[in-house]
Amino acid sequence: MARFYFHVRTGDELAHDPEGSDLADLAEARREALAAARELLANAIKAGKEQIPDAFVIADEAGRAIETVPLAVVLPKALRS
Repeated sequence: MARFYFHVRTGDELAHDPEGSDLADLAEARREALAAARELLANAIKAGKEQIPDAFVIADEAGRAIETVPLAVVLPKALRS
């Protein structure tokens, strides 16, 4: 198990995940980020929000960004810009 952090990027701002999650590997962390992106987008749409975050930045235990997951990747292809 490893600890992964899911920071939220909106423009030039990065909201840090202070707790992180213990997961088996980066593939599982990416699946978690995709599920969280779907939930975040669904809630934003339901709430009528005009601005949403751009991406989840997955960081390792040392704080290094190891992957960026744009929220747009969970949208149907016809809606991606």
